[in-house]
Amino acid sequence: MAGNRERALDAAIEVLGTQGLRALTHRAVDTAAGLPQGSTSNWFRTRSALVDAVLVRLVEHDRGDWDRLGAARLPATLTELADGLTGYVRLATGEHRARTTARLVLFAAASTDPALVSPISSGRADLLEWGTMMLAMLGSPDPAGQSRMLTDYLDGVILHQLAAPAEQIDPRPGIVTLLAAFFGTERGRI
Repeated sequence: MAGNRERALDAAIEVLGTQGLRALTHRAVDTAAGLPQGSTSNWFRTRSALVDAVLVRLVEHDRGDWDRLGAARLPATLTELADGLTGYVRLATGEHRARTTARLVLFAAASTDPALVSPISSGRADLLEWGTMMLAMLGSPDPAGQSRMLTDYLDGVILHQLAAPAEQIDPRPGIVTLLAAFFGTERGRI
């Protein structure tokens, strides 16, 4: 069970994902989390500190989602990786749509707010390192480069699904095609 600090961060993510960056205030987070006024500002003195902590919390949620999807933390096969990534895209564009929108709100804000670049880059570096490790263990010839390409592809699929939702999204064929190209194998072998 999450403590009050984590409840505040999750509420901040919900505020960002449903109301946008302008709505993110300590007071709005306290209200959304059902906490006494002033609670969030006790943990995060500035809005910048709150946003930095939200970015860290988003990465924590991503890793937790991967585990809850039943995906092996470090997949042993390309099929396991494709299945895990497919499940993640569906989760990110379905049940966790507000969380994903919050991340994209912060990414967009970083284009005009240099203070966001470093924490966003740090979170991305963590995820890329994790992806690089998975791809290396599966025998990738360029795990770092392919981790970046795969992450960029998934971000694009997710962005398009959020911006112009299709009734049924099936990201698996594209994921399989990309992995097959990375590993020089036929799509049917994944």
